[in-house]
Parts: sequence; C-alpha cells; structure tokens
Amino acid sequence: MKQIIVAIDGWSSCGKSTLAKQMAKVLGYIYVDSGAMYRAITLYFLRNHIDWDKEKEVKEALKDIELDFRTNDQNGTVEIYLNDENVEYLIRDLIVAEKVSEVAAVKAVREFAVAQQQKLGKKKGIVMDGRDIGTVVFPKAELKLFMTADNAVRVERRFKELVEKNPNITIEEVAENIQMRDYIDSNREVSPLRQAKDAIVIDNTNLTPEEQLKKALKLVKNISG
Repeated sequence: MKQIIVAIDGWSSCGKSTLAKQMAKVLGYIYVDSGAMYRAITLYFLRNHIDWDKEKEVKEALKDIELDFRTNDQNGTVEIYLNDENVEYLIRDLIVAEKVSEVAAVKAVREFAVAQQQKLGKKKGIVMDGRDIGTVVFPKAELKLFMTADNAVRVERRFKELVEKNPNITIEEVAENIQMRDYIDSNREVSPLRQAKDAIVIDNTNLTPEEQLKKALKLVKNISG
C-alpha cells in the first residue's frame, strides 16, 4: 500500500481526533493534532499575557515558541510539548478552549502553525485533523474527510470529556463554547472552516467509533490499494 496524506476537517467535538488517532494506529501513520498546536500557542499567550490583537507582539512571541509531538512510552499516545514541557492535558482546559478560536484566527499564528504542519507532511504517511487541513494545509491530500454530527450529540460528547477534569462545569457552558467556536472558526478572515469540494462527509451522529473507523479505512484502501 502506498502511503498517503489523510486530511480530516470538521466542526468541534465531532470525533475528528478520535478517528485520526485510530486511523494512524491501524495504518502505522504519524498522527498530528493540529488543534493541539493552536491550543499550545494559546496556552503560551495566556501564560505570558500576550495581546493577540497586537501583530508585533504576536510575531515576537511566536519566535519563542517551539512545538513538538512525542510518543508517550507508557501508553503509546502522541502528546504535544511546548518548549520541552508536556502540555497535553493543560491545553484541554476550558480557559484555553474559550480563547483558542480567537488565537487561531490571527494570521501570523496560522502561518506559523501551517508551515510546521506542512513540514510534517512532506514524507506522507500522515493523518492530520483540524479546521483547514484539506483546504489550506494539504489541498492536494489524497483523502479528505469532513466530520459532522448533530449539535446536541456534540455538546453531550464534549461535556462528558470536560466534566471529568472540571466537575463544576455545566452543559450550558459547553453548549455556549461550542456555538462560539463554530461561529469564529467558520467566519474568520484567514483559513475559515470550509468543507473542501473533494472531501467525503462522515456524519457520525449515529455511528460508533468502530463503525466510522471501518468506513474511513475502506476509503483509504480504495485509494492506496
């Protein structure tokens, strides 16, 4: 089987990362969570009180950011490091989630992240999920998937994920956060969330993770032989 690039885009809390991780594991591909990159940058900005509305301040801050993906030897998962610090769990906090779409809409931030993402994909054999992977990062990807799901299902999934870390969070807060992120992601000036013309839509409202994986792997097989 020839190695290809699998680009997965879609709305937040649609299971993009779950599918991407599963596909990478089965195919023996490298998995890159592009959203984790933007979250790590957001975490850095929040920690260092960077005003992302000020272009000069943002560009200076980006010079001090080094992002890296490393495999956790204990559980085999790929985790993101910010300047040699494992921030995989810190970036999942609601405080970061509330600001990440704003930070990701900044032109200099996107250019910084996209350049790193494209470098990672040069050798192919990669599965990457995000908002603009099939439209901007890898417009020539051999397989493009666009994930979607019923809004209520998305809210419920995200709530279950966050309530374990923050028992005080309410489902209303989660619903508001998803709605806000959807709006910012699809209306931003730079690289808005769009379904690529040649993307295959997977609505996983009523699909189990196993069912959607089976569907996606069949599509890979059709392309790579």
